[in-house]
Amino acid sequence: MRRGDLYRVYRPAGDPRDFRVFVVVSRQALIDSRFSTVICAPVYTRGTGLITQVPVGVDEGLKHPSWIMCDDLKSIRRPELTHFVGSLSPSKIKELDQALALAVGIQ
Repeated sequence: MRRGDLYRVYRPAGDPRDFRVFVVVSRQALIDSRFSTVICAPVYTRGTGLITQVPVGVDEGLKHPSWIMCDDLKSIRRPELTHFVGSLSPSKIKELDQALALAVGIQ
């Protein structure tokens, strides 16, 4: 598992959908540790153009254009991240970093 990987999660807590794609946003040191959860951002098929939303799509392994929602971070247990979808490119990870910084108020 790497930072920027996308996984389909079955019945995520608090989500009305059967499946939701999430991107792993935790720092790699946490991902490589024995900690039982990682921080993830959900991917939605509709975006509103906020600066905290990162557009993604077929280049990242998705079937259609979607948006990573950096204002809605979740802690997800590792065993739930089993259905690998794809990975973000280095340039998309840079966009993700900028959106995450804005979402949590880091200048």
